[in-house]
Amino acid sequence: MKIAIIGAGNLGLSIAKGILHSNGATTMHLTKRHIDSIKEFEKYGNVTVTSDNSKAVRESDILIFAVQPGHFEAILHEVKDLLTEKHVVISTITGFSIQKIESVIGKDAYIIRSMPNTAISVGKSMTCLCSNTAGAKRIDLAKAIFNRMGHSMEIPESQMQAATVICASGIAFWMRLIRATTQGAIQLGFDAREAQELAMHTCNGAAALLIESGNHPEEEIDRVTTPMGCTIEGLNEMEHQGLSSSLIRGIVASFEKISQIRKG
Repeated sequence: MKIAIIGAGNLGLSIAKGILHSNGATTMHLTKRHIDSIKEFEKYGNVTVTSDNSKAVRESDILIFAVQPGHFEAILHEVKDLLTEKHVVISTITGFSIQKIESVIGKDAYIIRSMPNTAISVGKSMTCLCSNTAGAKRIDLAKAIFNRMGHSMEIPESQMQAATVICASGIAFWMRLIRATTQGAIQLGFDAREAQELAMHTCNGAAALLIESGNHPEEEIDRVTTPMGCTIEGLNEMEHQGLSSSLIRGIVASFEKISQIRKG
């Protein structure tokens, strides 16, 4: 596949790394206003680094836009006359609706919105996808791209803001839980490096158990809790201190904030 990533910032480069590490592109164009910081990607051989969005569009089939929201519409206007029936437009821009994209490039364009997270750079992203009517014909192609870098799910566009909170902001939420576990391990006597290693791999194992088994979390919790044991003692204390409630309230607060941003 000939892929262009328009806007090689943090997210754009994470996507690029994920695609390149999974050999998911025959050629790739990376665009950025100032290219010095991304020249190193040319070492891959099949990567062209450029500040010319038009060149990237003309020489690619899959266009992944990862620019700042305030710049997206102007860039769409810049390249719209270069779009052909071969192009698939994939937007990662938060809050920029399919309808708004269609208003610039037309309803006949293959338009897909995606919401990956930064774990895409290590092949572990949870990516949500939605499309316009035309783009539904290419949604399986988009899934194939993002499934090489983790797991994808097709959802209605009306749920994209919620998906942003759960999947993109969710990376930060889980990082904070891992950090807290690390701090607890240090208090119990492990050094900082050991504590983080224990926390990271235990977290990874918990997720893998659910993914592989398909079980509900409570089923796996029941496997490690015994009557009057240390696990249930710890769980109950966490719940008394508001663990689940705090997480849910934080998720809702994040969603309310992103909803305000969209209205602004």
